Amino acid sequence: MVITMENIIYEIAERENLVEIPEKLIFGRTFTDHVFEMDYDEALGGWHSPTIKKRTKLELSPAAMVLHYGQSIFEGLKAYKHNDGRIALFRPEKNIERLNNSAERMCIPKVDPKLVLDAMLELVKLEQNWIPTLPGHALYIRPVVFATDPFLGVKPASNFKLVILLSPVGPYYPEGFKPVPILATDQYVRAVRKGVGDCKTAGNYAASLAAQREAIKQGYTQVLWLDAIHLKFLEEVGTMNIFVKFKNEIATPNLTGSILPGVTRLSVLQILRDWGMNVNERMIGIDEIVTRYENGSLEEMFGTGTAAVISCVGRLKYKDKILKMCEDVGGDFSKKLYDEITGIQYGRIEDRYNWLTYID
Repeated sequence: MVITMENIIYEIAERENLVEIPEKLIFGRTFTDHVFEMDYDEALGGWHSPTIKKRTKLELSPAAMVLHYGQSIFEGLKAYKHNDGRIALFRPEKNIERLNNSAERMCIPKVDPKLVLDAMLELVKLEQNWIPTLPGHALYIRPVVFATDPFLGVKPASNFKLVILLSPVGPYYPEGFKPVPILATDQYVRAVRKGVGDCKTAGNYAASLAAQREAIKQGYTQVLWLDAIHLKFLEEVGTMNIFVKFKNEIATPNLTGSILPGVTRLSVLQILRDWGMNVNERMIGIDEIVTRYENGSLEEMFGTGTAAVISCVGRLKYKDKILKMCEDVGGDFSKKLYDEITGIQYGRIEDRYNWLTYID
């Protein structure tokens, strides 16, 4: 079944009030008036009924397979309003590509990339008054796909729903570009190679909650995950990929199948190589981090992700070791990267990579 933008059903709600964006936005708490929805029915031949409609509560059977077996994937990207009034999405085709990669691994039917991109653009255009313009603010775009079959039994579902939800957001860390403390743990693992660690699927995040709660109890913001086999190689940090700046090298863990291939990670790698940096994707041991911190050859650590963009690691705890790097202010290099990426996203710097997709 071929679906195009001409097939989209519009059920536009009359706004009862003017759009009022809260003065203080808490990430992920405020949502726009409309969503995009599309359903999949194997018996009907695939995806059907693409609709932009008023955001309401979903009707879902308590037997829906997603509730019992976790067959669900999602994505996250942002739309930015530039000073000239234009609206741009940052590398949306990469997020849709990753959504389909997650779908294949989770036995979920793939979506047509062009249709989903067009739906995102149309929905953001409709809700453009919800895009905040304060520094560090944007409109977060959350596509999610989940199994809806009312069936108790472990098998791939035959019915799914795709929803695209929009949320005006402020900075992920309200305090702005400041260092974050992270806890490296070998008490829990996030994912195993050849599992679903490289998919953006709900269960990965549920599995991280216990360690996250422990980190917060100890005064740390995020968890630095180690590999599940040896418990000694860096993988990723909470909602971010991790980078390490040594004196003569910038390293990030290579994608081994248990690490989410971040779009911001990919963008940072391109920028660093264009800057002429010695960049390597390789295995990085936690013992190497400790040793090189102690001998002075570790300069900075930072995370990359859609929500926070770039987050400098101010303090790292591993067992009885506490590594203090830039506790009071963000590192100079990670701040330079942050300014470069956000400069492109907000239109302050030329988009020499053609990463932005504009809304007509």
